[in-house]
Amino acid sequence: MKKILFLASLVWATSIFAADGETLFKTCATCHGAKAEKAALNKSQIIAGWDAAKITAALNGYKDGTYGGPLKGTMTPQVKNLSADDIKALATYISSIK
Repeated sequence: MKKILFLASLVWATSIFAADGETLFKTCATCHGAKAEKAALNKSQIIAGWDAAKITAALNGYKDGTYGGPLKGTMTPQVKNLSADDIKALATYISSIK
């Protein structure tokens, strides 16, 4: 629970300053890996290779509660404070990772 609260506070804090996908992704990288190559907590899909539209749909779905599998309860608090600009920036950045 402490890890979830810590990560949520990081997402919130970074979203205050700017919609910079690379900066925002640093919080995500804790579970998804520096290049989005990991299955978060060995339960999620690997997001490396996803296009921006798929990432945007997933993040918005987590935010509104319409998307998610085993990590839905973990991801929802992570995205709830992200703005539309933050989500766009994240989607653009993640889809560009090589």
